[in-house]
Amino acid sequence: MPLVGRAYAASCQSRKFCRFARWAIAALVVVSVILAGPRGARAATLRITDDRGGNIGAYWFRYSAIRDSNEQVIIDGVCSSACTLVLGIVPARRICITKSAVFGFHAAWRPGFLGLPVINEPATRTLLSFYPTPIRQWIARNGGLTDKMLYLSGRDLATLYRQCR
Repeated sequence: MPLVGRAYAASCQSRKFCRFARWAIAALVVVSVILAGPRGARAATLRITDDRGGNIGAYWFRYSAIRDSNEQVIIDGVCSSACTLVLGIVPARRICITKSAVFGFHAAWRPGFLGLPVINEPATRTLLSFYPTPIRQWIARNGGLTDKMLYLSGRDLATLYRQCR
């Protein structure tokens, strides 16, 4: 008798507890099947349509989880600021773009006096280091990361990433 079965039989002293135990075991089986998913199932898809960015750390964790889950990413609109980390964290083969895709790049900054943005050079270098070489080269050709937004879209973007089907 399996360990779970022995534990169930040994502890099943009242009908109410036995019903609860059967229900709990059934629930665990259902949850484990749902979490495991069907074999060979396709990975989920993340669609980015209007993401203006935010905290770099939050995006790092989000995109690392997407990378680790084999999730596909569709860029179907604006992906600016920290959102662009997707290009350096998720493998390019799992990213596709639509005709509406636009990436917006700028230097990393921190709040300075009175909350005014001050460029954070070390963070900007780190941010730049995450991007794949073709993106870094495009940024360099277009003036580098500054306080002004650089937009990558259209034909330039289509040469770097595959079109979604």
